[in-house]
Amino acid sequence: MEDNLKDLNAPVVEPDEAETDSAFDRRRRLIGAIGAPICALLVWFTPIAGLSPEAHKLLAIMTLVALWWITEPIPIPVTSMVGPTLCVICGVVKMKEAFAAFANPMIFLFMGGFIIAKAMMVNGLDKRIAYGIISMKWVGDCPRRIFLAIGLACMLCSGWISNTATAAMMFPIALGLLEAIREMMAANGKTINLRTYKYATGLMLMTAYACSIGGVLTPIGTPPNIIMLGFLSEMCDIHVSFFQWMVWGLVAMIAYFIIAYIVLARMFPSDVEHIEGAQDFIRGKVKELGNWTTAQKNTLFAFLVAVILWVTPGFLNIFLGTQSEVLTAYNRLFPEAIAAMIGALLLFFLPVDRKWSRMTLTWSDAVKGVEWGTLLLFGGGLAMGGMMYSTGLSEWIGAQIISMMGGDPSELLLVAVFCVMSLLLSELTSHTAATNMIGPLAIGAALSAGFSPVPVAVGVALSASLGFMLPVSTPPNAIVYASGYIPITKMIKTGVYIDFIGIAVVTIPIVLYLVEMIL
Repeated sequence: MEDNLKDLNAPVVEPDEAETDSAFDRRRRLIGAIGAPICALLVWFTPIAGLSPEAHKLLAIMTLVALWWITEPIPIPVTSMVGPTLCVICGVVKMKEAFAAFANPMIFLFMGGFIIAKAMMVNGLDKRIAYGIISMKWVGDCPRRIFLAIGLACMLCSGWISNTATAAMMFPIALGLLEAIREMMAANGKTINLRTYKYATGLMLMTAYACSIGGVLTPIGTPPNIIMLGFLSEMCDIHVSFFQWMVWGLVAMIAYFIIAYIVLARMFPSDVEHIEGAQDFIRGKVKELGNWTTAQKNTLFAFLVAVILWVTPGFLNIFLGTQSEVLTAYNRLFPEAIAAMIGALLLFFLPVDRKWSRMTLTWSDAVKGVEWGTLLLFGGGLAMGGMMYSTGLSEWIGAQIISMMGGDPSELLLVAVFCVMSLLLSELTSHTAATNMIGPLAIGAALSAGFSPVPVAVGVALSASLGFMLPVSTPPNAIVYASGYIPITKMIKTGVYIDFIGIAVVTIPIVLYLVEMIL
C-alpha cells in the first residue's frame, strides 16, 4: 500500500527532522531485531501455570511476532509468515493446520475486492465518480461546500477501493483547488502562503481523514474490518454478513464524518466566501475525462453485480426471514467471497471492443492491483488467532485480562478498553498489524467474561480506522502530509479530538446498542 507514496513529493521537513525520523526508525528496527527474540526466549523458558505446552510455545512465538509487527525489523508480511512457520517447527500444530487460514474464504473476498478496485482505477471509473460528486451544482464555488464535497468524494470512494489509492487520487484534486484559491487571492491583490493558510491545512486533513472514515462502510473497505470478521469465523464460528456490516458501517461512517467535518471546519475556516476559478478548474477536469468508455461501463457493471450479490442476503433476510429456504440456498451458492470473485472474474470476460481483442482488465494490471503483502498479513493473523483459540491460549489471556479488570467487568468497560488499545496501537504501527494483535485478545476476553464477541470485535475494527494523529498512522495521512501544508502539531491536535470523540460518541454506542440490536 505504501508504494503509492513513491510517486508523490517527499514531505517538506527540515533536514534535522528528516534525520531524526530516520534515526528513530533505525533504532526501532534494531531494538526489535535484538529485543524481540530475547523477550520470546524469556517467555519460552519461564514456567507459566495454566498453559499447555503448545499454548506456552505459542505465547513465546506470539511475543516475537507481535514485537516484530510493531518494530518492523523485517517487512510486516514476512513476519506474518514467520509465525506459522515457527509454530510448525516448534511442534505447536501440524503444517496443514498452521497454514489453513491462508485459504480462508475471507482472503478471496478481499482479493476480489482488490481486483475490482484496480479495474476502477485503471479505467478511470474512480475519478469519474469523484469528479461527479464535486461537480454537482450544490457545491458551486463556496469553500465550505467544496470542503464537504471533497470529503464526501473521498469517503464514498474509499468504502470500495483502497484508502491509499483514494487519497493518492484526490490529493492532486485538492492541491488544484488550493492553487485556484491562491491565484484568486493574488488577482485581488492579496498574497497568501498555502503552507500557513488555515483552509489549506483543513482541506488536506479532510482529504486524509475522509479516506480512512470511508473504509468502515464495507467489510472490504479496510483490512481491520475483514480481519475481525475472519477472527469471528475462525475462533467462534460466527458469520457476519456483508449486509450486516454495512448497516453498522454506514451509521459509523456518517457519524465519524460529521464529527470530522465539524472539528475541521471550526479549526480551519476559509477567509473568503467564494473561490473564483474553482468551478472552471473542476469543469476542466470533468471535460478531460471525456465520454464514458466501454471499459468504464463494463467496470461499473461488474462492480454493481458484486454489490448486488453482497447485499441480496440482507434483503432476503428482511422479507423472507432467517429460516427461509431461499436465503439458505442463496448463502450456500453465493457467499460473500464468491460474489467478490464473480465481480472480479467478469472483468476478464467483458471485451472493450467488437473484435474481443482486449478485455476490461488485463492480468498484468490485476496482479499489480492485489496487495499481496496485505493478504499475507491477513492470512498470518488469522493463522495465529486460530491457533491461539485451538491451543487455549486466547482463553487463558482473556481470563488474565478479565482478572486485571476486577474479575467481573461490565461490557461497556471491556469494549472501551479494547477500543482505546486498538486506537493507540494503530497510531504507532500498521492498523492491520494492530488489529491482528488486539483482535484475538479482545475476542478471548469477551468469551471469558461471558459476552458475545461480536460487539468488541466490531469496536476493535472501527477504532483501528481512527488513526488520525500522526503521518505514520495511515498512508492517507502520510500522503497529505507530503504537501507541506500541515504542521505536525495541527495534525496531532485535530487527530486527538476526532479520535476520542469518535470512540466515545460513535464507536462504543454503536457496538453496544446497534450491533446487539441487529444480532
